[in-house]
Amino acid sequence: MTRKRRRLYILLACGIGLGSATALTLTAFSDSLVFFVSPSDIAAKGGNGRTVRLGGLVEQGSYQRGAGGATFKVTDGNNAITVRYAGILPDLFREGQGVVTLGVLQPDGSFRASEVLAKHDETYMPQEVADALKKSGHWNPNAGPPPPASTWNSLTGKGGG
Repeated sequence: MTRKRRRLYILLACGIGLGSATALTLTAFSDSLVFFVSPSDIAAKGGNGRTVRLGGLVEQGSYQRGAGGATFKVTDGNNAITVRYAGILPDLFREGQGVVTLGVLQPDGSFRASEVLAKHDETYMPQEVADALKKSGHWNPNAGPPPPASTWNSLTGKGGG
């Protein structure tokens, strides 16, 4: 066996090893990736049993606290999803405020959250929520700031500002 052929075999073995390691790493990460969705995305595509981040505003009048935990609706202005959460809600959680919930869509159409994050001040809005508002047509950044959180479940016109 010549030196050239030995080097070629070594390079091929290294390439196969590196490719296999990359494939295994990407496969492991695909199970832990969490995607952001809006209620309109879920209404259009349905749930697939994957863990996702659902973002929007807590709909006015939808929050209920019971023995089994909290129930509320998250809306993006077009659609709303009922969220069930059996934990302690953040101090800043309230109706009309932006939230991002981590969980899984249930077969009955509700969303079982394992984590609820509330926005931290009046001017903050998660980038994904802002993108969902723009996509749904409820906010045009050129027309001014996003609509007040308290009006999200009553948005009827496109644009906003």
